[in-house]
Amino acid sequence: MKRALATAIVGLLALPAYAEGDAEAGKKAFNRCKSCHMIATPDGDVIVKGGRTGPNLYGIAGRTAGTVEDFRYGDSLVAAGENGLVWDEATFAEYAQDPKEFLKSYLDDTAAKSKMSFKLKSGGEDVYAYIASLSAE
Repeated sequence: MKRALATAIVGLLALPAYAEGDAEAGKKAFNRCKSCHMIATPDGDVIVKGGRTGPNLYGIAGRTAGTVEDFRYGDSLVAAGENGLVWDEATFAEYAQDPKEFLKSYLDDTAAKSKMSFKLKSGGEDVYAYIASLSAE
């Protein structure tokens, strides 16, 4: 019996995790992001008016980090993108929680820095879902 239970638990742990954020909750949480970030289409249609200190977040889902054209990223974020960092729900949420620590860990570089000083303690998955819901496929 114990062996069957252990096998079942291992089987469940092997299944992929499908954690999907709540776009409605993310809409509210994004209010904290708007001071630095906007969401606008490549044609310039503004979906969510916001600041320009941070990059436009339109189309972030599946995008390589540090690649919005004409935005000056920090060296560490560019290096992360060059090393394969592509934004998905998990990486976005972890980065938003503590950008500097995320980059230090991702790059295995204690000197890594982030220009983003804001830390979104919770709700990163929701913010990602909201942004993704506004971006074209």
